[in-house]
Amino acid sequence: MSVKQQIASVVTGPGSHKDKTDKYRAVLDSILSGSDVTEGLKIFTETLVNENVSLVISRQILSEFTNKLSSLPDDVAKEVCHYTLEKIQPRVISFEEQVASIRQHLACIYEREQKWKESAKILVGIPLETAQKQYPNDYKLDTYLKIARLYLEDEDPVQAEAYINRASMLQADSQDVKLQIYYKVGYARVLDFRRKFIEAAQRYNELSYKTLIAEEERLMALRNALVCTILASAGQQRSRMLATLFKDERCQQLPAYGILEKMYLDRIIKGNELQEFAELLQPHQKAVTADGSTILDRAVVEHNLLSASKLYNNISFDELGSLLEIPPTKAEKIASQMISEGRMNGYVDQIDSIVHFEAREALPNWDKQIQNLCFQMNGIIEKIAAASPEWMSKTVEEQMNIA
Repeated sequence: MSVKQQIASVVTGPGSHKDKTDKYRAVLDSILSGSDVTEGLKIFTETLVNENVSLVISRQILSEFTNKLSSLPDDVAKEVCHYTLEKIQPRVISFEEQVASIRQHLACIYEREQKWKESAKILVGIPLETAQKQYPNDYKLDTYLKIARLYLEDEDPVQAEAYINRASMLQADSQDVKLQIYYKVGYARVLDFRRKFIEAAQRYNELSYKTLIAEEERLMALRNALVCTILASAGQQRSRMLATLFKDERCQQLPAYGILEKMYLDRIIKGNELQEFAELLQPHQKAVTADGSTILDRAVVEHNLLSASKLYNNISFDELGSLLEIPPTKAEKIASQMISEGRMNGYVDQIDSIVHFEAREALPNWDKQIQNLCFQMNGIIEKIAAASPEWMSKTVEEQMNIA
């Protein structure tokens, strides 16, 4: 008896819901053990989603059908899934749970084939927010994190960030520790792709201390933190991150430790010393900036310029260009930008073609901050005294008694 004949006998034949459910289940098992599984399953699913079949029966059998998809070869499962989704579409509201399961499995197949974008699009088709079915918070969070990860694999940080932002609104309510870690990893990677290297380094560094992560993965997170710190724009934030990593004994195991040490100690780094470090970079970290240099080249030039500011009181554009191994005009432009952004103290004399550096006076600035704090405290005390003189006089009297 053909598949069509078996199904027709179940549809038109007598029997209770339970009897018909058992018969549909028997037909499904028969198809899966037959020779033409693909065509048999197409006929079977087309019948199930027809309005002639009770919704109670079709939902139950379709759920069992989706559970069996993992036992099928990927090429068969992929074709059947697409066909089923197409046939269900007119009645998708009635089969939201089953559609979500089919899409999850189909996304896994595309992921195994490394078709990241197709996999992400399949998951995006699950109506997590607009569906009549109320999906659990952790299910939505997990799905958004998967979508973000897939878009990152496809090197599409814009779409990935959109779904990380959706996940951020859900992660605070989740008690699942693994999902929390997945969120932190996804957020760090998005910052990394968006070239927000200092923020990414901070997130990677936090992950490197998570005991729930395997030791190898913690070292990978630490390495990512180190790489992002080196690629970050020179300035106080990066200096603090360099100090944090340099004092971390684990960094001594990493291949980029030599560059970290030189940056922390404000030593000049030559271009020929970067070859080993450049091999650690991911494709998106090798991008070329607007001025024609790579992200790494730009970061090293800025570091060397900051180091030079601590060695020289002033330096000509030509000498600075020679020191930084770049044209003098480019050296002048980078110096001007760093000074204007407050990442380096000094000024540019374009008439004499000289960059003048100014040393940071840490102690006078600290004293000034303490002085401002004392003035603010005095102001607060005066306002309290004016508002409640009785309480103030009582407080003074108590202090005198203690003395």
